[in-house]
Amino acid sequence: MKQFIRTKRGKLTLSLVVILAVLFVFSLPSPLFTTPYSTVVSDREGLLLGARIANDGQWRFPLETEVPEKLEKALLTFEDEYFYYHFGINPFSIAKAFAQNIKAKRIVRGASTLTMQTIRMARNKPRTLWEKCIEAILAVRLECSYSKKEILALYASHAPFGGNVVGCAAASWRYFGHTSSTLSWAEAATLAVLPNAPSAIHISKERATLLRKRNLLLKKLFDKKSIDRETYELAIEEALPDEPLPLPQFAPHLVSNPSISSEGEFTLTSINLQLQSRVELLVDQWNHRFQQQGIRDIAAIVVDVECGEVLAYHGNSGFYSKREGSQVDIIQSPRSTGSILKPFLYASMLDKGELLPSQLLPDIPLNINGFTPQNFNLSYDGAVPAKEALSRSLNIPFVYLLRKHGISRFYSTLSKLGFTTINQTPSYYGLSLILGGAEAKLVEVVAAYLQLGQAALSLEYSGLNYSVDARKRGAKLEISPGAAWLTLDALKEVNRPGEVAWKQLPSMQTIAWKTGTSHGFRDGWAVGLTSKYLVGVWVGNATGEGNADLVGGRSAGPVLFDLFNLLPKSPWFTPPKLSFIDSEICTHSGFLKGPYCNETDTLHSLAQGLETETCPYHYKVNLSPDEKYRIYKSCLSEESSIEKSWFVLPPVWEWYYKRVHPEYRLLPPFKQGCGEDYLQPMQFVYPQMHAHLIVTKQLDGSPGVITFELVHTDPNARTFWHMDDYYLGETSTIHKMTLSPSDGRHILTVVDSQGNSLSLQFTSESST
Repeated sequence: MKQFIRTKRGKLTLSLVVILAVLFVFSLPSPLFTTPYSTVVSDREGLLLGARIANDGQWRFPLETEVPEKLEKALLTFEDEYFYYHFGINPFSIAKAFAQNIKAKRIVRGASTLTMQTIRMARNKPRTLWEKCIEAILAVRLECSYSKKEILALYASHAPFGGNVVGCAAASWRYFGHTSSTLSWAEAATLAVLPNAPSAIHISKERATLLRKRNLLLKKLFDKKSIDRETYELAIEEALPDEPLPLPQFAPHLVSNPSISSEGEFTLTSINLQLQSRVELLVDQWNHRFQQQGIRDIAAIVVDVECGEVLAYHGNSGFYSKREGSQVDIIQSPRSTGSILKPFLYASMLDKGELLPSQLLPDIPLNINGFTPQNFNLSYDGAVPAKEALSRSLNIPFVYLLRKHGISRFYSTLSKLGFTTINQTPSYYGLSLILGGAEAKLVEVVAAYLQLGQAALSLEYSGLNYSVDARKRGAKLEISPGAAWLTLDALKEVNRPGEVAWKQLPSMQTIAWKTGTSHGFRDGWAVGLTSKYLVGVWVGNATGEGNADLVGGRSAGPVLFDLFNLLPKSPWFTPPKLSFIDSEICTHSGFLKGPYCNETDTLHSLAQGLETETCPYHYKVNLSPDEKYRIYKSCLSEESSIEKSWFVLPPVWEWYYKRVHPEYRLLPPFKQGCGEDYLQPMQFVYPQMHAHLIVTKQLDGSPGVITFELVHTDPNARTFWHMDDYYLGETSTIHKMTLSPSDGRHILTVVDSQGNSLSLQFTSESST
């Protein structure tokens, strides 16, 4: 041999062998198949949510990693009984086929193994003798690189099953409506015989031939004792499917979302199909009802609070309808926020030691350089506890809080919470930021509320997860456990739509929830959560039209509670350990106890709550023994008197507060006599100090007018008005004065009959 190798012929032979060996090693393409695949999305258990057809128009699901046992036995029994014993080609089958074909003088039997058929499908070349030889060589090469299980999976994933259905996974869903792992023996046998002649035999044609071949295969399986007699007899009685079935169409917006489902790949999501189907049915029923009111679109999402997994995702109703906007995924679309951001300002201020849940906030007419926010009910309470202002979603107290906290600071908090569409400068939004002056996505709103829930559970933030394999922890929370719990504690008091005395119903589970209604009634929001579940709902028109019925509490709210009724009940949040301390607060004002507060309560607050101010609304006053009059300090030596603490709100607050709080006691008038005390009895309602007023000319070209308003603690007081040292007139009971100020800076002064005076500086500018 050595001498032969040294010869010229031997060297040539060796070189040829080496070349052939190298060609053999590198002959197998990588990857073997370059065909496009369908985008396939399943729920957490692998049940199909939906799919998108491959780019070549075929229903070809991504590569199966394992062929189910029944289908494997049926395929091997029908196609290649010696699959696990040969090395890619079967010499005995080749010999047997050669003999039969010679005898019949035509091709009556093939000798292709499953491995060779896999190569043939990958190459997709015309069937010739030379191509057959290439397939045989590549089949051997394939056996050298892949396991038998992998080769079988390649075959099952790329075999034609008739029409534009390729692969057993797609065929199982198209013909039987379920996954290949749950095939019956009759179904497995049907799929096993279809690739043999998919263009000639199909469930829609030559059904008798297909049924005969299937039953022959079942008989063979029975003879080989792969199935018992009872299974065989039941299987042959099973009917063939009548026609291809449509694929499931759950969560179509999620299936179509490229950031969640990758094109041409299989995506296992966190969706719970059973819950998803119930959510879609319920939301579609609401959508049908809303459409009769001219409200066409609705979106909803359900999240597991503990791990952040999205359990149900309904981007909009009517995905396959021709309705304009139905294919818009509202969950991912920026919409005006309304009041949905208020809890995050509340929580942030609690965390910063700027607020106590019990402290009174102003609820009075407000005008800040032309910005005149109003409460939804167009009324004023004078003053409300912060916790109540949140549960009632009052606008004016929250404008006051944002002004105090700072727009830039709140803007920064929202950015850290993940609101990507609130991306203009803080000055662009101004104080309207808290009332819907910005846009946010439902998905980001829900993620922010998830932070509240996970913080209240003392968990690290996970973010929203669309896959059970994507669970993560460790992200920094922007809200402390204590602040989150106090915020949710306030939100659980929000009145529920259409339910009377719901708090007294023992069957009602506790839910913290918040609504939002955008300016112009274009967006209705509702987000609610328990310790286990978080639900977000948006109702409106994707095209942006407003509708008077688009009020968050009346539109999205009922949908929210119907969705919670689909979910198991869960307990309320346990107060986080070590988050609270006992603080002594003033019963009337809700502030920390001041020196003159004689009625106090104990409040569980954050430690930083001790940094808030003490009660500014209790004063020590001197009264006559019958408490009908105040006594001037200078008269105390001459008059018998008693000393008492008195709860006194600022005049404008008091004006509205006493209307809804009949128990509020006005200060008694001073007793006539010597001396004087001073406690400002007047306050301007409009405008505020240093206001810049735009005076619009009237339609006839005459100068525009502005109505100035004042309140006085004495309902019988007379007030005398002056502007720039010019006397204007007198008012009593209702203190309003309508003026036409010239352009420039002015000083307005009001003096009452007791000599008390109040001045206001403002600037006016005429405009057409």
